[in-house]
Amino acid sequence: MLPALAHEARLDLVDPDPGMLREATETLAPLLGDSPAGFHCVRAEDFTPPFDGYRADLVTCARAFHWMPRPAVLTMADRVTAPGAGVAIMGDGSLWTYQAQWTADLQRLIQSYLGPERRAGTAGAYTEPGRRYEDDLAESAFSDVSEHQIPVRRTWTPAAVVGYLRSTSFARPALFGDQHARFEQEAHLLLEEHARGERLVEDAVFTILLAHRPGGDR
Repeated sequence: MLPALAHEARLDLVDPDPGMLREATETLAPLLGDSPAGFHCVRAEDFTPPFDGYRADLVTCARAFHWMPRPAVLTMADRVTAPGAGVAIMGDGSLWTYQAQWTADLQRLIQSYLGPERRAGTAGAYTEPGRRYEDDLAESAFSDVSEHQIPVRRTWTPAAVVGYLRSTSFARPALFGDQHARFEQEAHLLLEEHARGERLVEDAVFTILLAHRPGGDR
């Protein structure tokens, strides 16, 4: 998002995981230039303004809203934003949900180790959100919602897919225990067979729900 922001725009990144913030710091440091940034190791719903008079113009959440107490997060956003601010809830699924032969075979390999259910969190299986994000937004201060869909084509190397899997809730290393190295070897061979010296293709649709307060200036 940096190219779309004014040079003096302040960024505040919020995540309860210190490792995620450390990666973000290392990635952003050479790109920020003179732009100020804050890194906050708290849950999204517990974020508080870093200084008096703070008012954010945009709150973004990508591929994580389903893990959060959504009404509490939207209440926080209402508390810390300017009157014309927007909230953008974004996502495009994952390689678990993407429909292609190579992802189907990869999913079957994961299930051969972890069982048929999609794993999630520190334990247990993934469950779909009980209600739509649009319903959460409709009951919040940001009830004026528009949807935008952006086609995205990604190309993957087998090694990149294996690295990506380590960051997911459904195939993180701890789920495999002492079988993780063996799983990664099998996954790499499977992906190499599908790639046949080329890159693996994912044609995704990135969906953005952009929400504002009704009748407010933007």
